Amino acid sequence: MTYFLAALFFTLLGVAYVKGYDLVKSRSPEHLVHFYLVMATIRMLLVATVVGLYVFFAPTREDAIRFALIILIMYAIMMVVTLKLRH
Repeated sequence: MTYFLAALFFTLLGVAYVKGYDLVKSRSPEHLVHFYLVMATIRMLLVATVVGLYVFFAPTREDAIRFALIILIMYAIMMVVTLKLRH
């Protein structure tokens, strides 16, 4: 269940990025760089918060390490996919 929620979390982050990119590109394309930096910061903070909360409440240390690794891998994949979709 935890990994399903993590995948849903990244899906929502990716959709927010793609929709936001389209909106900024149609209204003021000169601000795309600012949009990307703001979204990258928001995504990084949200991912760090989710990992931190899971590590704090994890039943075992091994579960926390496994979850953190999977989240970091999913974060890297999400960054590559969203960049490939919009650039």
